[in-house]
Amino acid sequence: MAVMENAVEKIKVWFRFVPREGWLPQDTEGLWAARLGDDLARVQNVPFLQDGVAEGDVVRYRTGSDGLHWAVERVSSSGNCTIRVLPVPTGPLGGSAQEVHQRLAAFGLGGEVFSTDFPMVALTAPAGADFAGIKALLDRGEEEGWWHYEVGCATDEWRNA
Repeated sequence: MAVMENAVEKIKVWFRFVPREGWLPQDTEGLWAARLGDDLARVQNVPFLQDGVAEGDVVRYRTGSDGLHWAVERVSSSGNCTIRVLPVPTGPLGGSAQEVHQRLAAFGLGGEVFSTDFPMVALTAPAGADFAGIKALLDRGEEEGWWHYEVGCATDEWRNA
């Protein structure tokens, strides 16, 4: 079996945080990442719980005595933003994560669903996306009872849109 010379090693980088009251009880989140060196990795999926990091960001990590890779700091930003959307179960979307994706599909946002029991959608708004349009739709959806949302990682471009 041939080995690809440029194969990227995937690792899981773990983040620790203080759980928020009234939120999910977890205090860690593991994100898939591509190892870039002895202590650097590029995040390869959107965070559901960890704030201050987005898909594509580069993080520094330390490998603990348990063999787990623990994030120490974000080294560089990808320019991407992390948005979390929770459809209102009694709202017009009926709590459907699929409906959330459909409403936001025109903006080319990638994302994942937490679980069928808790249909939170975590989305990556890529650098250069129509941030003003995304924000307007998120606000409209919140005003009309479609969902609640939060921004877990924002850039200056997002804040200024």
